[in-house]
Amino acid sequence: MFDIGFAELLVIGVLGLLVIGPERLPGTVRTVALWIGRLRRSFSDIRSEIEREVGADEIRRQLHNESVLASLKESKDQLNKEMNKAGEGLRDIENSIAQKQDTATDEKLESKNTPDTEEQSLAPAANEQAPNKQDPTS
Repeated sequence: MFDIGFAELLVIGVLGLLVIGPERLPGTVRTVALWIGRLRRSFSDIRSEIEREVGADEIRRQLHNESVLASLKESKDQLNKEMNKAGEGLRDIENSIAQKQDTATDEKLESKNTPDTEEQSLAPAANEQAPNKQDPTS
């Protein structure tokens, strides 16, 4: 913790002996050692508490991240289900349109194969009259 060598301890001891005196020096050394021990224990307790809090915060953060990932996965699954439903609906619509087109094509083919006699008799007469009419716009 502190970089105190033997020489510094010797200087502190000599000064303490001169200032405090030989009678009270042993009691003072015990008291100082007791306070130093208490400070070290309190610092180690504070450090371990901070480490626990940091660990708890990491665990909370990890649990939160896992819950977010789980909700994202659930949302993704729901979105995939909705997209599948929409795709099925689109395929149904495409099938119904294709069936209607097939039906309309079949009806046109049938009408071409069986022409009405009235339409055949009216068609040449309409073609003959059209060239005789004058265009009012000209």
